[in-house]
Amino acid sequence: QVHLVESGGGLVQPGGSLRLSCAASGSIFSIYGMIWYRQAPGKQRELVATIASGGSTTYADSVKGRFTISRDDAKNTMYLQMTSLKPEDTALYLCNADVRTTYWVRGAYWGQGTQVTVSS
Repeated sequence: QVHLVESGGGLVQPGGSLRLSCAASGSIFSIYGMIWYRQAPGKQRELVATIASGGSTTYADSVKGRFTISRDDAKNTMYLQMTSLKPEDTALYLCNADVRTTYWVRGAYWGQGTQVTVSS
């Protein structure tokens, strides 16, 4: 079993910053790609940023230049540094990871999410 736990969300004013974390634990052989998604009420889930096992990254156009994704493989943890936050960034932020748990078994796992609210 693999568990992903997000943390770091909260209430922040427009223009502020937050750093989200996604910590993986459990039976982990290796972690491949990791992804941050977000979902706002009444909207579809949106891919925010991805980071491959080699460190290459991609971003949604809406967050480019403001968000930075990173990972610490020694800690099995992924981060999302968010700056210049806007009210439209308000959402539940979820992490997803592609994890090999044994030599033969590999699958995608989700966390429960951490809420980010941007409001004055």
